[in-house]
Amino acid sequence: MLIKPQEVRVSEPSIPSLPGTETPGSAPTVVEPSAIRKFLLSRGSSVLADSSFRWLMIICAFTIFAIVALILFELIQRSQLTIEKFGLQFFFGSAWNPITNDYGALPFIYGTLVSSLIGLIIAVPLSLGVATFITEMCPKFLRGPLAFLTELLAAIPSVVYGLWAIFVLIPILRDHLNPLLIDLFGWTGLFVRPNLGSCMLTAGVILAIMILPIISSLTREVMTSVPHAQREAVLALGATRWEMIRMGVLRNARIGIVGATILGLGRALGETMAVTMVIGNRPDILRNLLAPAYSMASVIANEFTEASDPVYLSALVEIGLALFIVTIIVNAFARLLVWAVTRGAPPRVV
Repeated sequence: MLIKPQEVRVSEPSIPSLPGTETPGSAPTVVEPSAIRKFLLSRGSSVLADSSFRWLMIICAFTIFAIVALILFELIQRSQLTIEKFGLQFFFGSAWNPITNDYGALPFIYGTLVSSLIGLIIAVPLSLGVATFITEMCPKFLRGPLAFLTELLAAIPSVVYGLWAIFVLIPILRDHLNPLLIDLFGWTGLFVRPNLGSCMLTAGVILAIMILPIISSLTREVMTSVPHAQREAVLALGATRWEMIRMGVLRNARIGIVGATILGLGRALGETMAVTMVIGNRPDILRNLLAPAYSMASVIANEFTEASDPVYLSALVEIGLALFIVTIIVNAFARLLVWAVTRGAPPRVV
């Protein structure tokens, strides 16, 4: 014997009226949906829109990987001749002779790293000082113009920096600073004659001036984001202004400061025109910072249009590959440094 299932009907839910508002013997009053609820119900399902947006964001993210992979592939393909001829010895050789097709990238790697290191040594303390003064000590009427002038340095073209260095910076260093360094630190071998002006030290100084606005602006933004309650708490404990800046601000902003330094280093490694105009352009590996040198970006800019031989052109492209690899290694080391400083922990509250 089959049992016929009973039909169950579910009515549309209604919103009852508030207690105490019903009249005796009357049905509950149904409240009409609000305009916002009607709009949300009228849109229908958003599954298609959400799925499309998700895939669009995934494509944008993987575009970065595709661009890096294409750059690496093109550099490797265009430098096949020197890769097959020299192998890894290309990155450790010091010869550069287009006549005999004997090439090595070590002098250019040395010049790039040393000039960038000099730039960081000069720029980082100066950038920290500028950022600290603007955020913590500068009068309000001067804060805006000073920040604007600092950021304006980043908008100056590289070739203008090079021209300024040739006519202003090189004479100052050659006639005033370099003789003083030779007298005081000549025994180290880092500052010895000849004092030509166009040298590794000049390239480092011009790089420091160029990366200063980047590091300073980012450091200032990070220091500004530190809560004012942090500063007030440190001062309430009896700290001086310097102790408040050191413990309450700089300690909490150290991750951002290291990140700003990494970005400045990336700018220094790839700088071309200004460095080419002042570094001296000589493929030598010398301890003397007053001697001419060469960087990877400079040799590509100087000699790419003159490379008629396929091996010569392949060597220049592999110099670009070396610059790409050095940039990746330096950034990876900087990321490791950030992890070593923070251990993955958020900024501490003093």
